[in-house]
Parts: sequence; structure tokens; C-alpha cells
Amino acid sequence: MAYTAHIDTFARDNLPPKNQWPEFIFELPELKYPARMNCAAELLDRMVAGGSADRPVIHTLIDGRKYVCTYRQLLTRANQIAHVIQKDMGLVPGTRVMLRGPNNPEMAACWFAVIKAGCVAVATMPLLRVKELKQIIDKARVSAALCDVRLAEDMELAKSQCADMKQVLYFNSGRRGSLDDLLEFHPAEFSNVDTAVDDVALIAFTSGTTGQPKGTMHFHRDVLAMTDCWPRSCLKPHRNDIFCGTPPIAFTFGLGGMLCFPMRFGASTVLIERLTPSALLQTIQDFKASVCFSAPTFYRQMAGLAKNYRLGSLKKCVSAGEALPDATRQLFKRASGIEIIDGLGSTEMIHMFVSHTTDRVRRGATGYAIPGYRATVLDDAGKPCPPGVVGRLAVKGPTGCRYLADKRQKNYVEKGWNVTGDAYKRDKDGYYYFQARTDDMIISAGYNIAGPEVESSLLEHEAVSECGVVGVPDEERGQIVKAFVVLKPGYTANEQMACALQDYVKAGIAPYKYPRKIEFVASLPRTETGKLQRFKLREQG
Repeated sequence: MAYTAHIDTFARDNLPPKNQWPEFIFELPELKYPARMNCAAELLDRMVAGGSADRPVIHTLIDGRKYVCTYRQLLTRANQIAHVIQKDMGLVPGTRVMLRGPNNPEMAACWFAVIKAGCVAVATMPLLRVKELKQIIDKARVSAALCDVRLAEDMELAKSQCADMKQVLYFNSGRRGSLDDLLEFHPAEFSNVDTAVDDVALIAFTSGTTGQPKGTMHFHRDVLAMTDCWPRSCLKPHRNDIFCGTPPIAFTFGLGGMLCFPMRFGASTVLIERLTPSALLQTIQDFKASVCFSAPTFYRQMAGLAKNYRLGSLKKCVSAGEALPDATRQLFKRASGIEIIDGLGSTEMIHMFVSHTTDRVRRGATGYAIPGYRATVLDDAGKPCPPGVVGRLAVKGPTGCRYLADKRQKNYVEKGWNVTGDAYKRDKDGYYYFQARTDDMIISAGYNIAGPEVESSLLEHEAVSECGVVGVPDEERGQIVKAFVVLKPGYTANEQMACALQDYVKAGIAPYKYPRKIEFVASLPRTETGKLQRFKLREQG
């Protein structure tokens, strides 16, 4: 490891032992980074110096009116906030700084400022509450926070319960002593901290899990690696693209798609705080967005509304966060003419490692290992499975899992591979087909049944809006398949409908996979990032 710029060395001191790290691969020429590098300087300062200063970087709405922030304006704001971090807050490089806010320009500026100051960004989902914030603060020993004033109540409660949290500055406030107020006293220039390429830049906490959250530590090189692999090989953006979408910046899917990817290519992004499917379509129409990032649930709902909007600017759509059912892909393609780019990534790997281009789609497949990464399917003994056999997906590349002081590191990394927790099979051409999360496989009367396959079958029925499938205990079979179904308007939830759905699944896939129980519900439990929380469905039985 290079000589660290961190004065507070907590993050580096709590990396897992080197013998528990995955194998890292830097085969692509663009991944040959220098020993000293600050990723914020690469994504922002370099773009300004390279001729993009007056180009738009962020579009947003303020009081219903469009607002544009240029690369130069974002750099100035980030530099001023970095001065506040150093001089007013007195934070030294390596200090963990919590970021709290929805997707807006100030949240973006704060993220860059923390990185420029050599601190470690710990961004959190806006919907997290005091208990969850306390877990993160205590785990990462967070001592300071930059927070949107609208989230002040929970932030203050968390601060009062955490000995490590010493100070909080609020933005979008305008009050005396707020972050906005302090900016006026600082210049537009800032000398970025000369961080090592392998200094920790951010700690991202996994979403949608039960129990204690896992903090994944990513270096400055990891932030750039995620921009130099999947976008270059699969998305292929250009500087005139306008990105938009739903994932929060606090989620690494959103950090890449909504901020780092467009900026790596001199493009721009639309940051809107709250989006519904109709609002996202309106955003695409109003801002003439060309690239959209969202989750399968959104695309399914957008398909039914697309005809009401002018979407001629939209060229590429990206889905991640959970498996994309083929029924949703086809529904959206019929409605929009766009082939969704599917992708598999993880917080542990920072972003996507299995995906495809729009002209290399294979129905039912997530994709192939993207350039820069390798993938395989392992059996329980850790040996590669032959094509067509379901096993544990494992990957390696320029990024990988490094949990913050967590014994679960041993479970994720096996013989140099990052074992993702996904059950997959691959074909002879190297395409990977999602089956389930390994802990979501349903074993019923000796049969292995993948819940997502049953979900995909149900979603093809004209009456089904959303569904979630889990295994529930059964004395005779061990487990049986149970489906939680949200019906479209105009359809009645009754025994006749349940029987019709069961017969539909039996006719479409192997009959033993059909849901023996169906419960109609008004909505499904999801994380803020759109992931279906199957553990909550299992709790409901």
C-alpha cells in the first residue's frame, strides 16, 4: 500500500487482514493509476481544466423552475465546503464524515468536498432513522456530518446518542452558522489533499440487509475503476448525454449512475429529490434526458405510462438493484422501443461487473463478465460448475470486498474470489442467468426452486402489477412456494383469481414451481433503492 495521506488512520487500521482480501486484477490500460491520486480531482478539477468549465454538470428544479449548475460552479462550491471542513470544522484527512441528503446539487458538492479534503465519505439514505444512523455512526466512528436541514430531527437525535459524533453542519438552510453561511468566508480555490490511490475514499453500507449493517471500504482508485470499466464497455456515453434516474447518491449504484459516470465523460445529470414513475417520465421529457438509471419496478410501471410523454431524447435505460424479469424487459421495450441494459453489481464491488451492451442481449440473461472483470460459478466445494449447473456466482477484478472490521469478510471472499451471494448458472458462451439470492432458494419436496423465476412467470399475466415469491415452512414438503401479488386496477383479489394465476404459472414453467399459496396485497416491502425485501415477506409467512 502507498504512503497514506490520512492523519486519522481509523479506516486503514480497520481494513481486513491482507490474506482475506480478494485478488485484484488491473488488466485494462485505463486502470493503471498513479500512486498518488484524489478521485474528486480526477472527476471535477480535471474536467474544469480540460475545457468543460462552462458546460452543465447538474440540472435540477428549484421551486418548480429549472436550474443549471456548471462544472466550474460545482468546483467552486466543493472547494468552499472543503475549506469549511478543514478550517471551521477542524477535520483532518481520514476523518469519517456522514452525508445526509436527497439527490440535489448541494449533496453532490458536499460529497466532492469531503473527498477533496482527504476525509472519508459515509453517505446515508435519506429514509434511514435514528437506530440505523446510530449503527453506522458507531461502526465507522463518524465524528462529523453534513446534513440537509430537512433531515435535522433524526440527525440531532442520533448525534445525542453517539459519543463519536461531535459536530453537524446543515445545508440548504441559510441560517447563521449553517454550512451555507460559512461558505461566504472562503475562497473558490482549494488545494486537494494528496491522497494515496489506495487511501479509503468512502465507506458504503449495504442496503436491504437484516442485522448489523456491513460497511464496505472503497479506495480512490475504486471510484475511478467503476467509471473506467462498465460505462466504457457497456453504456458508452458521450459528453452531450443527460443522465437521470432514481437511485440515491448514497447508494453506490446512484453514486456511479447519477454523479461519477456522467462527470467522467463530461456529460451532465438531472438530480431530482423525489421521483415517481410518472415524475421520472416527466423529467425525461422536460430535461430531454438521454440516459436513465432505475430499478425493474419503476420500468414496469413506466411502461404503462410511457405513451403519455414525449421520450424521443431517451436512448439508453439501465436497470440494477435487483434482477430484471424478462417480462418487464419486454413490456418496457414494447412501450418505449428501448432495450434495457441489465446489470449486476454490489456495494461490496462498488458497481457493476456483469452486464451487456444493447446489441449483445440474450433473453433471460443478466449478461457476461464485463471487460476488466472475470466471473465463474462455484459449487459448494469451491470448484467451477460446468455450463447449465446452478452454483454460487464469484467475481474478481479491479474492485472487491473489504469490509470494515467485520468477521463476515471471510464469508464473502473465498480463494481470491468475491462470492456475491447470488445463485447463477452460465451458458457455454459465458452469459450468466440469475436464479435467486443463495439464501432465497426455495427447497420444496427436494426440488430447488428460484423465487425470481416464479415472479417472472407471474409478471407475464395481464392482471399482475407486482409480485414477490418466497418459501414458507410446510410440514409435508419442508417449504412451499408462496406468492405475494399486487393486482392491477380493475382486477379482483379472490380465490378464482388465485387459481387462475396458479394455472398460468403451471402452464409456463415446470408445474412443481407453481405458488401453492397466493396472498393478495396492496404493496410490497422495498428498500429505498427499490430492492424487494423478501425477508419481510418470509416474516409475514
